[in-house]
Parts: sequence; structure tokens; C-alpha cells
Amino acid sequence: MTTPPLIETCLHDGPVQSRGFDTNSEGGADLCFLGRTRAETHPEHGALVCLDYEVHADMATRLLRELADEAASRWGLLAVRIQHAYGRVAPGEASVAIEVLSGHRGESFEACRWLIDTLKIRIPIWKQEVWQDGTTWVDGAAVDVRP
Repeated sequence: MTTPPLIETCLHDGPVQSRGFDTNSEGGADLCFLGRTRAETHPEHGALVCLDYEVHADMATRLLRELADEAASRWGLLAVRIQHAYGRVAPGEASVAIEVLSGHRGESFEACRWLIDTLKIRIPIWKQEVWQDGTTWVDGAAVDVRP
């Protein structure tokens, strides 16, 4: 009997960080992607102070779980953890953490890339850039709310 994969997803008030997985004798590849806020300067508004994320929490929570389940099934993952920040995230801090555990590195790399790219399309999270002198909203894709 095969053990079902460990699936964890959460929205976090403020920055996120890698948590790692407990040792799993079947896991040969433990991969983490951290999406961090870059220090940038806007030509009109000055230095970036932070990113301010807004989220439709109920929908995002459900869709993050569906995304993790889909990746686990597609790549035969042993574990998937997705965390995304809401609220303020300063330069150098992480707003998203995607962690996957699989038997081999290929599946981990493919799954992790697919997860971050698909998260940006499907999950209702919006990002406002807060500069020294003003704010701007980042254009994003329309939310894909598959049945």
C-alpha cells in the first residue's frame, strides 16, 4: 500500500520561509523555491519599500490545495508544501515558498517550476509595489478558476 503524499498549503501574514521536510527514506530530491522581493528603484517613485499582497483567502486556500494535489499526482511527489504571503513583504524577504519531495531530482525540478508558474496564473493574489514616493499595482494574469 502506497502512502499518500504529504500536502501542506497556507497563506501567511508577512514573509514566509523554507521549513524543510522530515527525513523520508524514499525521498531522493528535496527541493525548495523561495520567491524574494528584489530591491528596485522606480524612475518616478524612488526606492522600493515593500510589496503589499492582497488575497481572496477562501478561494486561494482551496486553489492552492488543488494545485498541490495536481502536482503530487502528476509527478508522483512524496510531499508538497506551498506557502504564500499576504500583507507586507520587504526587499530580501520571501513572499512564496514552494517545497517538493520526490524520489528523483527531475520530478522535483519539473514540479517546482510548474507550481510557481501555475500559481501565478490560477491563484487570486494581487501585488502592490510600495515605493518611497507612491504606489503601483503589478499587472497580473486573470485568475483561472477551473471547476
